[in-house]
Amino acid sequence: MYLNWTSQGILCRLAATALGLVLCFSCNSSEPHQESGDNSTRPQNYPEAMQNIWRAHGGLERWSHMKGLYFEVATEGENEINYVQLTDRRDRIEGKNFIMGYDGEEVWLDADTTFKGNPEFYHNLNFYFLAMPFVLADNGINYSEVEPLDFDGVTYPGVGISYKADVGTSPKDEYYIYYHPESHQMVWLGYTVTYFSGEPSDDVHWIRYSEWNDIEGLKLPAKLTWFNYENSLPTEPRNDKEFVNMRLTEVPYPDELFKGP
Repeated sequence: MYLNWTSQGILCRLAATALGLVLCFSCNSSEPHQESGDNSTRPQNYPEAMQNIWRAHGGLERWSHMKGLYFEVATEGENEINYVQLTDRRDRIEGKNFIMGYDGEEVWLDADTTFKGNPEFYHNLNFYFLAMPFVLADNGINYSEVEPLDFDGVTYPGVGISYKADVGTSPKDEYYIYYHPESHQMVWLGYTVTYFSGEPSDDVHWIRYSEWNDIEGLKLPAKLTWFNYENSLPTEPRNDKEFVNMRLTEVPYPDELFKGP
């Protein structure tokens, strides 16, 4: 597979690790762009390919009506509970041995905790993967054309995603979304992680979006599969993450939910 890059000199990068990938899934080893924003539709000209993808998942207009998202990350023993205020991306995570969140200004962590990772990096990590493809309508995003991805006899068209310099905590992250040529439903996500180095990366991680939930008229992922990769291409499955007990609401959560201790 060969990727075309924009004239700004964006280099080839895609890959699969995740959600805590230093994050170890709850704290493993490689993570994506940290973005704060809202879920309202944007007054801009989106690429036709992105419009088709969002439409296949229920549409940006439907997504913009949602104010709150609840989901659990399936783990051995207790699931990790997540609340997200979609209007401003405040969040709260209740893990087995920790509670953390974002109150709109700061990321906070309960002092009585055994969490070993980086709260600023982790607090919205699972949300960002789960809210694909809708988070790719956020402000400050640049879209570019990329060569299709060929995998197991299927050719998946794709769109490249980069961020303006002042967007999020790691604006040098890049994403590549690939979709089914007939249904336009999202199938693959490639991404780079620049949070820790602050420098552009050509190490791309790969996730396959293999199962979906229909929630309030929207398709959101039920299962993600990270793939091993070679020469910037996915090879075989490595590990899974499942999202369960998902709920969307048109009523915002109370502000107190997102305040730290």
